[in-house]
Amino acid sequence: MSFLAIDIGNTRLKWAVYPTDAMPGSPPLQQGAVFLENIDRLADEDWQGLAPPTRVLGSNVAGDAVRRRVEEQMEHWDLSTRWVVPSAETAGVRNGYDHPSRLGADRWVAVIGAYAHARRRSFYGPVLTVMVGTAVTVDAMSSDGQFLGGLILPGHGIMLRALEGGTAGLRVPTGEVRDFPTNTSDALTTGGTFAITGAIERMYRLLRQREGRDPLLLMTGGAGWKVAPALDVPHELVEGLIFDGLLAIHAARG
Repeated sequence: MSFLAIDIGNTRLKWAVYPTDAMPGSPPLQQGAVFLENIDRLADEDWQGLAPPTRVLGSNVAGDAVRRRVEEQMEHWDLSTRWVVPSAETAGVRNGYDHPSRLGADRWVAVIGAYAHARRRSFYGPVLTVMVGTAVTVDAMSSDGQFLGGLILPGHGIMLRALEGGTAGLRVPTGEVRDFPTNTSDALTTGGTFAITGAIERMYRLLRQREGRDPLLLMTGGAGWKVAPALDVPHELVEGLIFDGLLAIHAARG
């Protein structure tokens, strides 16, 4: 008996298989990732030898058409797939969004994963959840598990494409992060990195001021490793935070 967790982002679909009684932090039995354009080959490739899971739970921010394509790849298993819809409260986390159901599923699941991660290590202070991918999200949670809200900003790739499209002569190779860049490549890379880290550090200060103690800052996402070295506040890189959130929701639903 197994549990299949699916994370559909803006660029890739990531999946992981766990025992049905697995808790957040458990290592997957199997895992993989494909770009969205390759979803239609899942049944014949990545999932061809996969034992039929007992339950499936997914997070999807890529739209209904992509969701249906994924469901088609699971038709041979003859089971129903559940998809996370943000609600007022799940797995110990209360949703403070103006319209809870309009919160992005990935943000909601990541915050729940961060909450589970913090509680597992007996941390009961505020938590700042950062996802760095195609877009960057910075989400704040109070010490008592209230999601307070957060930021959405473009990731490195979107920033660079916007500059390339709106400014002549900026199609240059990726550079390095420097304190005082002296070439265009480094200036672009440093500018994007400092924009992201500046937003994170400001939210860190605001949350610390509100809660009266330093937050636990957990960073995840495929590009997190690029941003982390430039951060001036304590932080941890946590791989698979969305999977931890899916496991927490799965456990809470029994």
